[in-house]
Amino acid sequence: MKLLVRNLSRQMTEHEIRVLFTEHGDVTVCNLVLDQETGLSKGFAFVEMPNSEEAKAAMTALDHSSIQKSKIRVKLAKN
Repeated sequence: MKLLVRNLSRQMTEHEIRVLFTEHGDVTVCNLVLDQETGLSKGFAFVEMPNSEEAKAAMTALDHSSIQKSKIRVKLAKN
């Protein structure tokens, strides 16, 4: 199941996002989207979790949670 994570702190790293979601299950892919010109975070990422129950649990637990002073949004990514 592919999740879209928005409103991330610009300082948050791909590793930190992976660790955050791994607390709720197995993560196969974590992709922090970066600006091509500056190399800085655009404030959103995609996380893929193979187990849909774990992905739904992560979505429920993390949506609207405050991470590094940012209230993140987690929802199902549209393919």
